[in-house]
Amino acid sequence: MAGAGVKLLNKRIRSVKNTQQITKAMKMVAASKLQRSQGNMLAARPYSRKLTDLMQQLAGKADIADPLFEVRPIRRRLYLVIASDKGLCGSYNMNVLKVAQASVDASIADGVETEIYAVGRKVEEHFRKRDYKVFAHHSDFGGEINSEKGSLVGNAAVDAFVSEEFDEVRVVYPSFISTMTQRPVDQPLLPIAPDQAAGGEETEEDERAIDYIWEPSQEEMFKVLLPLYLRNRVFMTLAEAFTSEHAARMVSMSAATENAGELIDSLTLQRNRERQSGITSDLLDIVGGANAL
Repeated sequence: MAGAGVKLLNKRIRSVKNTQQITKAMKMVAASKLQRSQGNMLAARPYSRKLTDLMQQLAGKADIADPLFEVRPIRRRLYLVIASDKGLCGSYNMNVLKVAQASVDASIADGVETEIYAVGRKVEEHFRKRDYKVFAHHSDFGGEINSEKGSLVGNAAVDAFVSEEFDEVRVVYPSFISTMTQRPVDQPLLPIAPDQAAGGEETEEDERAIDYIWEPSQEEMFKVLLPLYLRNRVFMTLAEAFTSEHAARMVSMSAATENAGELIDSLTLQRNRERQSGITSDLLDIVGGANAL
């Protein structure tokens, strides 16, 4: 019996070691993707900051008459929900979907016709399974962001709003705080609030800012920069979401690797005890047989 127990424990140890190798490899892949994604996000921030600065200069001076600022009675609302295509990233998807579903349910309870724009296979599967209306979905981004993907999502949201198919567009995504912390947020995307584009209330320092000479006019510049500003917001949102995904998966796989190591140690100790018990039992049988002779 002891021999059978040792063989079973050896089999379990080999199985856990194989799993540990997989989780360790996935941790390294996630760490590599995190480094690249975080680098892209940080590299895009100066452009985003400068674009926002230009909008701050223009929003308070130009005559805002753009469809993206049009506030309408909300009869139809679109939620852009961003999560991952794959699992094995801890509570990352669960946290985002929990916030998204609560917001969607509250919107429906208010009598607003609500649909989901799903970015990530997990989002689409979650809402389709529960019979929510899915406006569109992307399940092939693979946690990688580029300008084409950002423009694809941004253009779809803008077209849906400008065509009056939806009266409001909101976005639910995991905001990247740190490698260990990702916080799901629910924010309005469209229509753009004038104070949002202007960056809030002017400070005394802003009032003393240099008044630039614009060529072409401020109104023309505003019309050109406004779509860029919105698409950049979508791009940065996707960048934060995917960076959060890689961070969550790296942390999750790191914890799984450590847990596998602890389980291997525990099983090895149990196996050694079983083996020692078998050896002791055999010795007692030998001694007992010798005494009988």
